[in-house]
Amino acid sequence: MIEIKHKDSGELLFQAESFEGQKLIGAKWAGADLRELDLSGLKLERADLHGADMTGAKLVGSDLQAAILTNALMDGIDLTDGILTEAIAKNVMLRDAVLDGATMRYARFEGVDMTGTSMKGVDASMTDLRGNLNDVDLSNADVRGADFTGANLTGANLTGANMMDAKLAGAKMMRTKMTDSIGPTGRKYGAAPTMAAKPWWKFWE
Repeated sequence: MIEIKHKDSGELLFQAESFEGQKLIGAKWAGADLRELDLSGLKLERADLHGADMTGAKLVGSDLQAAILTNALMDGIDLTDGILTEAIAKNVMLRDAVLDGATMRYARFEGVDMTGTSMKGVDASMTDLRGNLNDVDLSNADVRGADFTGANLTGANLTGANMMDAKLAGAKMMRTKMTDSIGPTGRKYGAAPTMAAKPWWKFWE
């Protein structure tokens, strides 16, 4: 038996033998306790997950298109290949999570804390990412037109990313890796310069 309750009040929000065959589009799960649950593959389009605790949950391939995730706790979540297009996820905690291959076009993640999150190959074009992206892995990501205004990209990996038309005004980019990426103006960044090796006979000079 699956029971989903409100994290604070204990109110029962959902009950079923399994998720199979359940209509979850537009689910009213605001404030739900979803910690460590396996919600992989579920269709949760337009679901209200405002303030939900999804810490450590597994949502591989899940559809959260246009879902409301504002103020949700999503640390350690696995959203590999998930769909977050047009999701509203303001001020979410999304640290040390996995979003590899996710589609999140036009989503709103302003105020997000994505410290240490893996977002390899995501499609985050036109997405609002004005938040803390410290040490985030956006390698080979499509972030064309994304808004990083004032974002913390310290230590971020943007290797091979397409940043065409992205907004980076005021962004902190110390130690940011940009090898083989395409910048906002279309400029291609090459490999980082390496020190020329000394001939072996000069190593003792």
